[in-house]
Amino acid sequence: MTAYTPATADELRDYAPVPPSALGPELSEQGYHVGRVERNLFWVTDGTYQSAFLLTDEGVVLFDAPPTIGHNLRRAVDEIAAAEGATNKVTHLVYSHHHADHAGAANLFGDDVVRIGHEDSRRLLLRDNDPTRPAPEVTFAQNYSLELAGERVELAFYGPNHSPDNIFIHFPDHDALMLVDIVNPGWVPIFNLNLSEDVPGYIDAPAKALSYPWKHYIGGHLGRLGTRDDIELHKHYIDDVVEASKEALGTVDPTPYFVKYGPNVWAAVKGYLGAVTELATEPVVAKYTGVLASADVEEFTYSTAFMIVQSMRLDLGAGSQVHP
Repeated sequence: MTAYTPATADELRDYAPVPPSALGPELSEQGYHVGRVERNLFWVTDGTYQSAFLLTDEGVVLFDAPPTIGHNLRRAVDEIAAAEGATNKVTHLVYSHHHADHAGAANLFGDDVVRIGHEDSRRLLLRDNDPTRPAPEVTFAQNYSLELAGERVELAFYGPNHSPDNIFIHFPDHDALMLVDIVNPGWVPIFNLNLSEDVPGYIDAPAKALSYPWKHYIGGHLGRLGTRDDIELHKHYIDDVVEASKEALGTVDPTPYFVKYGPNVWAAVKGYLGAVTELATEPVVAKYTGVLASADVEEFTYSTAFMIVQSMRLDLGAGSQVHP
């Protein structure tokens, strides 16, 4: 095994400055920010992850429990409940989906919390058997209306996107929508379309989000709330990746790679698909650097383009050639 030598800060690559529009409010000394979305709906961030909670006369409803925020969720709820003269008892917890980075602090709120999620969230959490993410007892297949103390939250599932169980969480009386791991307001998606498992579902999700009436977007990541303009900008970015991928698939000739590598078919495939992905990546990185934060981190757009190229090939049949 090659010995690992840690890099020094001076050796690391520089990137374009983060646009000020991508940044959120400063964090407290404890490392979190809690703010009002509308009325009694609040959001919490540590600058990287986000959660939300609804104060009611009968208890607090928590939406996701990222472990990086961890016990600061309790501090945020206590802070706001005290300021609002409301109870700080968390009675309900809604899972946006089963992934540990958004649910891994769910065990911090006791065993008497009513946990709610999609039926696949329950299936996957029972499979994972992680004590930090107790499986939801209340599940639904398509739609669920959570009503508590005169408050209403609408949960909906339209099929796989980022994960097999990722849901839309609409707050109709608070002008807000929570949809996690689809759009990072002000930023590009990270690797592989935000590590998404279903490419067509991921690409379609923002349009579904815009079909709801809302003003405030809780995306689950980074330091600020989103707007409808953020969703539109994200759609333009993904549309540009799709178009560049389509053009690259029709431009790059696979022949030289298979001639060069002969029986080493996987080397030929690597060379061909790598060339397609690089061609699709370059114009998008150039267009969005300075517009979306981390657009110049080519690996993000490259891996997103790679996933879209594969989906176009495998899900849509683009570039398929029938042997004569």
